[in-house]
Amino acid sequence: MLISLAKRLRVWLDEEMNIFERQVGGRRYRIASQSVWDPTKQRPFARQAVLGPADPPPVADLGLTRTVGTRRVGDVGALLWVAEQLDVIKLIDQACGLTAPRGGPSVGEMVLAVAVQRACAPAAKCHLAAFLESCVPRVSCLPPSTFTGQAFHRLAAQVTDEHLEKAQIEIARSVIRRFEVSTDVLAFDTTNFDTYIATTTAGKLARRGHAKSKRSDLRVVGLATLVSETGHVPLLHRTYPGNGSDQTVLGKCLEALGKLHDALDDGDPRTRPGCRTLVRDGGSWSEQLELDLDVAGYYTLISLPLSHTASQLALEQAARRGAMQQLGGKLDDVRASRSRALVGDAALDRTLVVVESQELLRGQKRGIAVALRKAKVELGKLERRAASGRMQREILETRVKKVLQREHLSDFVMAQVQESRGRVSLTWHVDAARRRLLERTRLGRRVLCTDHHNWSNGRIVHASRGQWNVEEVFRRAKKGGIAPWGPSHQWADNSLRLHTFATVIGLTLVSLVRQALGNRKSAQSTMKSLSDVKATLVRVRTKERGRRPTVMLAPDVTADQRKAIKIFELGSWVPALLSSMPQSESTTPLLPTA
Repeated sequence: MLISLAKRLRVWLDEEMNIFERQVGGRRYRIASQSVWDPTKQRPFARQAVLGPADPPPVADLGLTRTVGTRRVGDVGALLWVAEQLDVIKLIDQACGLTAPRGGPSVGEMVLAVAVQRACAPAAKCHLAAFLESCVPRVSCLPPSTFTGQAFHRLAAQVTDEHLEKAQIEIARSVIRRFEVSTDVLAFDTTNFDTYIATTTAGKLARRGHAKSKRSDLRVVGLATLVSETGHVPLLHRTYPGNGSDQTVLGKCLEALGKLHDALDDGDPRTRPGCRTLVRDGGSWSEQLELDLDVAGYYTLISLPLSHTASQLALEQAARRGAMQQLGGKLDDVRASRSRALVGDAALDRTLVVVESQELLRGQKRGIAVALRKAKVELGKLERRAASGRMQREILETRVKKVLQREHLSDFVMAQVQESRGRVSLTWHVDAARRRLLERTRLGRRVLCTDHHNWSNGRIVHASRGQWNVEEVFRRAKKGGIAPWGPSHQWADNSLRLHTFATVIGLTLVSLVRQALGNRKSAQSTMKSLSDVKATLVRVRTKERGRRPTVMLAPDVTADQRKAIKIFELGSWVPALLSSMPQSESTTPLLPTA
């Protein structure tokens, strides 16, 4: 069926990738057309690429066929479907406002290609072209050979922090509008990633700091992320030097946080958007930050350090008989005690909730038991060395302090260093009463501090557990995760910043794929199931002259995979997938043919 030029233009404007059939030289071919935004001329322009013949596959003897490879369909197709729903390429290109190189990918196309690669087959940029060649769904109508590491670095040199921040906010707005992600509670946390950049290499991002991997010999790059309570969707991130602190990073993010606040209000489908609450861990506690967040229009919820004065008072009150009350519902294994106090020198009016979790208590007990066994061995060695007269008092005291600084050991392991007639001695013992007191009043407990005075204890506890969403995202970005940040083979700050941006986009797409499927599987299990949907390439040997035809065969699929094929419209890339579904389910609408 022929379509008019006006209708075709409307299709190009509405969708990132349009697939149709065209007859050329007596044969039908499947064509992919793509609309790309030109920031210079402020209008879209079209690209086309041939996907392959659309004629029915030839009938051949199975003895004359052989398998020549496979092509990715499920995981790449699902990620690209989400990217098209969000209009990622257009939003990034408009935010950056850069003209695409002649015959090369734009910033949005390059970022999306790297994001999909990191989520499906993490590798260096030099393998990006080969990865795109192995996929049936296409990021762009450009040849895969144009996606090179050199092109990535050239584009990164033109992108600024302001460009990426604007792009993040626009993508977050699109996420809220399209997938209706709840943003009433947003969790904030930081992490860092190891690099192998030489010490003599200039740069401001890769610095030696408190590495999460305990590798003090490596330079690290920091990442701060703001994640939604539901769906584990990253909405805002900031790349910062590896030697920066949590308080400093969050303070610098406040301006972007205000812009995101306004963008979320615009993208929220409700007529009266809910209040925004920022959840943090104790490492980012600061009275000034509490005041700044209040000015920015955010409620706060933070897990106070147990060493804080307000935490000590709350724990003392919770230790009284009958102070801890059992929570109901899904939190029936949690007890909580509530109080209200003025916190800090600024006299902040806060509600303090002491939470006791049996799961946390059991984990801390196991950790203390392991640390105590090791401490007993080390203290025994120090005791024997001191008795032999081979240690000075200052060195012995330092070594004992170092042994007891792990896992609350100093609270119940009593060690005493004495010196008599020039000889140093060490005596120590485990105080069982102090250990029981520690387990009854401190272990398994956290102190939550919030200015949400009207929230129930259960709601406060549930919101604080949203902090785990950020930690879950960080686990996916670590080595061995779904969309790992490393291996990173760039050293320039601009390249590191764009690489981090692409990685976070990959994490966002993975989270939204899982949410679109609506199952309770983990993100790793979901991506593994989608990656099994591959097309097998079969080549038929014939005696006729010319190139031997290659046919894509659909795999056997499970019920979950059939659901994914329908939701993510994978049949538009490989029509043979529709044959693996029941007739009632294979109703994915085909795009118009030319």
